[in-house]
Amino acid sequence: MSGSVSPLAPKTFAEMPALRGVRMATAAAGIKYKNRTDVLLMVFDQPASVAGVFTRSKCPSAPVDFCRRNLPGGVARAVVVNSGNANAFTGKKGREATELTAKSAAKAVGCSEGEIFLASTGVIGEPLDATKFAGVLDGLAVSATEDVWFDAAKAIMTTDTYPKVATRSAEIGGVKVTVNGIAKGAGMIAPDMATMLSFVVTDADIAPAPLQALLSGGVGPTFNSVTVDSDTSTSDTLMLFATGAAAKDGQPRIEDAADPRLEAFRVALHDLLRDLALQVVRDGEGARKMVEVTVEGAENDAAAKRIALSIANSPLVKTAVAGEDANWGRVVMAVGKSGEMAERDRLAIWFGDVRVAVEGERDPAYSEAAASAVMKGENIPVRVDIGLGSGRATVYTCDLTKEYVEINGDYRS
Repeated sequence: MSGSVSPLAPKTFAEMPALRGVRMATAAAGIKYKNRTDVLLMVFDQPASVAGVFTRSKCPSAPVDFCRRNLPGGVARAVVVNSGNANAFTGKKGREATELTAKSAAKAVGCSEGEIFLASTGVIGEPLDATKFAGVLDGLAVSATEDVWFDAAKAIMTTDTYPKVATRSAEIGGVKVTVNGIAKGAGMIAPDMATMLSFVVTDADIAPAPLQALLSGGVGPTFNSVTVDSDTSTSDTLMLFATGAAAKDGQPRIEDAADPRLEAFRVALHDLLRDLALQVVRDGEGARKMVEVTVEGAENDAAAKRIALSIANSPLVKTAVAGEDANWGRVVMAVGKSGEMAERDRLAIWFGDVRVAVEGERDPAYSEAAASAVMKGENIPVRVDIGLGSGRATVYTCDLTKEYVEINGDYRS
């Protein structure tokens, strides 16, 4: 956790309501950091539906493997999250740590190990001593309460400078339901199915299959459209839980993802996921500016997204943003290297509302002063028209500063 809060942090945080059916508690186990919480236990008093998406890294963490094995069961009773150690690339010791944690959590909650889900974040390659927190789970299960969302978000932070929380509400069948979410992430962010860690809970009564469809459909334009440094984590985990408590209010159980009664909930969920994803970008390690990259006129949407990511991940583009330099030539470079169809003489580029390049050259009306004024803002829109088709995509990134190098130059110390 950084000593100073990102200048892009929210000016105020969402007031997180208690959510029926889930309780949480945190503890300081001393896994890496001193004098701060680093373990979170989330307890569902009744079996909750569960959905999840995970990293597609070929070197996933032990907790990711564990969650993948349990996810087909569709039911969750508890989640254990630790920060400070990713339990990734830890071999047999890593698997033993997940087994000990799951066994301890199952005993504390009173359920099977197949209803436990785990997540870890922090240093890769260091063995995780799960005995540090396995012994506190009994007490956490008893002390867990409904109203600790902000503290829960703090417990899963690593180099984050602020806790990331969001809440939304919607109606299903005329019954109000709530969705709460927390996330962590600041570096090693180029999600491929999810972000580093995020947990979303609703009191809606939704079966596992439609819940999974909702999550899988929502991750593309949200968490899978943000990047801080182009590096996909070994620990990417995004999970969605439905406690079913709203059934007591008369909410009809949803068994089919195509049920029209889900539409308002789908919109609310996707909005919450986007909120959390953008909070991750705005807390990018060392970030001082957020960049919204929109590509239109590409061959198709997939091509547009690959071009947008080529721009957003370019160190030269990101350092130009950090230096408030309206260097649109670097955007041209990133389009050209993307591997997607593009024709130089059809390109048009805007910084904010200022068109800086058109038809293969600098815009005849180009104003350095106007473009530089856009670059001085905290939020910088970059738009590129490829001029070939109808494909469109937007991704979000941040600038690349000296502080990013400083943070990651001694991350393990």
